[in-house]
Amino acid sequence: MTENKGAPANGSILVVGGGISGLTTALEAAEVGYEVFLVEKNPYLGGRVAQLNQYFPKLCPPTCGLEINFRRLKDNPRIKVLTLAEVTKVSGKPGSYDVSIRINPRYVNEKCTACGDCAAACQTEIDSAFDFGMKKIKGAYLPFDMAFPARYVLAPEIIGTPDASRCKEACRYDAIDLDMPPKTMDLKVGAVVFATGWQPYDAKKIDNLGFGRVPNTITNMMMERLAAPNGPTQGRILRPSDQKPPASVAFVQCAGSRDENHLPYCSYICCMASLKQALYVRAQYPDTAITIFYIDIRSPGDRYEKFYQQVKGDGKVTFVKGKVAAVQEAPNGQVTVTAENAVTGEKTSQTVDLVVLATGMQPSAAVAKLPADLKYTEDGFIINDFQAGGIFAAGCANKPADVISSNQNATGMALKAIQTLATR
Repeated sequence: MTENKGAPANGSILVVGGGISGLTTALEAAEVGYEVFLVEKNPYLGGRVAQLNQYFPKLCPPTCGLEINFRRLKDNPRIKVLTLAEVTKVSGKPGSYDVSIRINPRYVNEKCTACGDCAAACQTEIDSAFDFGMKKIKGAYLPFDMAFPARYVLAPEIIGTPDASRCKEACRYDAIDLDMPPKTMDLKVGAVVFATGWQPYDAKKIDNLGFGRVPNTITNMMMERLAAPNGPTQGRILRPSDQKPPASVAFVQCAGSRDENHLPYCSYICCMASLKQALYVRAQYPDTAITIFYIDIRSPGDRYEKFYQQVKGDGKVTFVKGKVAAVQEAPNGQVTVTAENAVTGEKTSQTVDLVVLATGMQPSAAVAKLPADLKYTEDGFIINDFQAGGIFAAGCANKPADVISSNQNATGMALKAIQTLATR
């Protein structure tokens, strides 16, 4: 099915990616009068921020910032949100781009009240991608508690099975449409902003750090989900192997970052994320010992430096300057971390209950190139060509950044997109 809903070429902006950068770009442009199409491949908006327990600078839960943005979104008729949607083609020139979008079926329409009857009827369970596979969810699910749009999704795995029929029969509002087809939409827009965000680097590629082979070795994003109240353990930080509280935790910095074999650049957020997560552990378990293995602690700016000094002053947190050489399985579900102490020159080994790998951020465009005429760095970040104009990259699609920097950058890219329209 094809729907043509083109907007005036000189008055509309396409934003690709519905994370915090994409939301900010869309809202800033729409609130000064421009029509915006916001396209997101997931069935929900919020991106990586939605998966966090807390984020800087105020250590707010995601609900804090996202709730405000979702309210602004609901109140603004100039923004058209397309979820489960992917841009398949962008062609043209600044002020006049032709865009094709594929919209995948949710199998749940706008009549959904998020009552949950379909999930109650569904018997199939699937891995929760939102929780990095650390728990199972029903094949009919709400992505997270305050998901936008607030509609359930039927996983493709259950379509054509008896479970799909059960979901349809359980729905009192005729919101389940098992015959919902994929659609294509063709748009005419004046400017495009790619806010396609980042993905955690695949820790399984870092052979010496044992992820996927050594039990009780997790990534920093998995730690965020463990600490989150809506996570797989309702906010309790527990060892995956036996669901016991850890008496000792090791954080391994630069797991795949600043490494020519993996990500040669600094991912900017990893040091601060581990410092924050050390406090998660300390808040839950006052007697738990924490060791942070690092190359350099990078805490940019006065506020982050003060936060680092706060964690460094905690008597239960030990910093070891040295690159980790190996993470290996030890008896009783424990994990041994081996590193060379860069200060003393000695080889050191420490056995702990839980290891957290500070994996870096890889731009999504490095994994799947985008269907537009874009320039990239060797690492897959999109290069902004301001002289050419028309198409821009915001947030972590452009460079590694934290939430506040991404928001600031997204506001600037909204302005660049508006300038494109205003000068054509």
